[in-house]
Amino acid sequence: MKTRRDFIKQTGAFAAGSLLLPSFTTTSKKISNIGIQLYTVRKEMLADAAGTLKKLAALGIKQIESAGSEKGYYYGLQPKEIKNICDGLGMKLSSGHIQLDDKWKHTLEDAVTSGQEYLICSSMPTAGQTVDNYKKAAAAFNKAGEDSKKATIKFGYHNHDFEFEKDNGQVLYDVLLNNTDPGLVHMELDLGWVITTGNDPLTYFKNHPGRFALWHLKDMNLQKKQSTEFGKGGLQILQILQHSKQSGMKYFYVEQEEYTHSPFESMKENMDYLAKLKL
Repeated sequence: MKTRRDFIKQTGAFAAGSLLLPSFTTTSKKISNIGIQLYTVRKEMLADAAGTLKKLAALGIKQIESAGSEKGYYYGLQPKEIKNICDGLGMKLSSGHIQLDDKWKHTLEDAVTSGQEYLICSSMPTAGQTVDNYKKAAAAFNKAGEDSKKATIKFGYHNHDFEFEKDNGQVLYDVLLNNTDPGLVHMELDLGWVITTGNDPLTYFKNHPGRFALWHLKDMNLQKKQSTEFGKGGLQILQILQHSKQSGMKYFYVEQEEYTHSPFESMKENMDYLAKLKL
C-alpha cells in the first residue's frame, strides 16, 4: 500500500501529514480542539471536499491541515472557498503542507488568502542525504521563513524517517535543527516516524524545548512500520501529550495512512480514544 512517505518521495522529496494546546477545565482535563491532516482522508477529499469536511466536523474535528493532491493544495477548492467552508463548520484551516519550489510566491499568497497560520514544507528542496545538503536545505528554509514572516505566516518543516539517517556521524535531522533559525523555521514533529527510527520524541523535547510548534500524532505498528489506530501501536500517546508544554506544541494533527477499517471509522476510533484520556 502506498504511504504518504512514498507519496512525498514521488511528488517532491529529494527534488530540485491539530490540536490547540490542550484546553482543560479544572475538573475534566480532557483534550479538545483536535485536528487532522487531510492526507488521512485523501481519496475522500478528492471525491467530495466539502462533504468530507462536513463529516470531519461531525466527528468533532476542529483544526485542519491540508496536503498536496492531484487537485492542488486545496483539493480543487479555491483558498477563500475552503476557508469559508471550514469557518461555517466551526473548523479552522490552520496549516498546510506544501513544497518549496518555483511556485513558492503563489503558494504563500494563497496561504494568506486561506487564513492559514502555518505553511509546512513536506519534502527536502534539494537532493542528497549529506550534511552539506541539509545545510543547504536549512538555508532555504531560513529564507522561506523570512518570506513567510513578512506575510504574517509561520513556515516550518515536517520530518519523515529518512531525516534521522546519519552522515559523517551526524544525524541529519539534527543538522536541520542546528542550522535553522527557531524564530523563522517551526518544526512539525511526526511522532510516528520518530519512534520507528528508534528515537524518543521526549529526548528532542528536552534538547530543543519550545521548538516543535506542530505535531503529527500518529500511532505506529513498529513491526510493519505502518500507521494504525491509537492504542494499537508503539507510541506512548498519553506520555507524549503530557510533555506538550515542553515541546512548545500549539497544534497537533491526527494522521493515519493505513486503516483497519475505513478512514472515517478509524478516525472515530481515534477520537474515542482521545476522549478517554485525562492529563
